[in-house]
Amino acid sequence: MTRVAVIGTGAIGRDLVGKVHRSPVLDCALVAGRNPDSEGLAHAARLGCATSAEGIDAVLAAGPFPIVFDATNAMSHREHWRLLEDTDTLLIDLTPSRVGDMVVPTVTGTQAPTARDVSLISCGGQASIPIAHALASRFSVSYLEVVSTVASRIAGRATRLNLDEYVATTQAALTAFSGVRDTKAILNISPAVPPATFRTAVHAVIPDASTADVRAVVAEAAEQVRAFAPGYEVRACEVTGDRVVVSLEVAADSDVLPRYAGNLDIINSAAILVAEQHAARLAAVGG
Repeated sequence: MTRVAVIGTGAIGRDLVGKVHRSPVLDCALVAGRNPDSEGLAHAARLGCATSAEGIDAVLAAGPFPIVFDATNAMSHREHWRLLEDTDTLLIDLTPSRVGDMVVPTVTGTQAPTARDVSLISCGGQASIPIAHALASRFSVSYLEVVSTVASRIAGRATRLNLDEYVATTQAALTAFSGVRDTKAILNISPAVPPATFRTAVHAVIPDASTADVRAVVAEAAEQVRAFAPGYEVRACEVTGDRVVVSLEVAADSDVLPRYAGNLDIINSAAILVAEQHAARLAAVGG
């Protein structure tokens, strides 16, 4: 088992701890936050994890850890990487900081990352980029736009603080992984009651694309994502002239998240996959 630490005790951190607890190769050795009375620390303690309200200081004192998940915010991540840069820790960034190497499992591959600070980009990025990359690999795409909608109830303080970073990071990743220069990312926080399940729409301009060809490409890409995020579904795929719209929905598969919180589930599921790949590499080297 590979020892890991989780920094951050909000909804993302709580779900991460649960997913680590279920992993056959990861051991949640420490969960660190700032609020000693947080539900995140209480949840981790119930699962048998050591906990601390000393944040990154606790990680540094109890480490080194082969893997650390950062579920805080973009500004804090920059400081966490500065403090961990000279160690052998793999820092998995779940904030939109744009500090580390960007990873989208079905696009960047199933091999363990070689960089030691890796970025999971954003929830909208993890949902949309597999489709955007697949379309751009098959067709001549001149424009990409991604619109994600998350429920207000699950959009925590860090998400709201990092809205600008979210948009900039997601848009940069769209361009990087598709090769399309003209891209746009939008995030809506919906106050709807009951809360709406996480949705992402990918809009693309693709001259002369047939509906059948587009749907085949999208279906294949979605199937690959479902291998690690089973709640990922294509709800619609329409081609009108040169306009393509792919509507995606992600339901959470989690012990602690409501079903509508698929935005957190997909980025955490990708993070766990990256961690397990790294753990496998460490085991192979050690063995």
